[in-house]
Amino acid sequence: MTQNTTALLTWNGIIEIIRNGNPLPPRRDERSPAEWREVLTPEQFYVTRQKGTEHAFSSAMCAVFEPGRYACACCGTELFDAQTKFDSGSGWPSFTQAIAPGLVNYILDTTHGMQRVETTCAVCDAHLGHVFPDGPAPSGLRYCINALALKKLT
Repeated sequence: MTQNTTALLTWNGIIEIIRNGNPLPPRRDERSPAEWREVLTPEQFYVTRQKGTEHAFSSAMCAVFEPGRYACACCGTELFDAQTKFDSGSGWPSFTQAIAPGLVNYILDTTHGMQRVETTCAVCDAHLGHVFPDGPAPSGLRYCINALALKKLT
């Protein structure tokens, strides 16, 4: 998937999606937990299929700022472009925008006594991380994504 969008998603747009529902994804990849275990490492399975979180600063991917795309580690759907990646200092790869609408789903997450927005791959439901309204201009978004949920493409 190499499409781009001209519409800039902002925090208000994400809240609107949460209220009205996520757009339909371009396709679906539905596998059983056993099938996912066959293609993922135990660490990737924990993060993407069990909504885990890797330790901050545990991946060298945070410091990679080369051109390319970042795809879902589970289904291979391209989700983020390196042009939107920035150093947030959070310890996880951070982006300001997904490649296109319908690739990332937004889900209200009220676990751990917090209210935040979980991001998942719209194609396979892999847990990616969370999005916050404290990113740089122009979107103001910070997609805080587990490196184990991504694979870097050239």
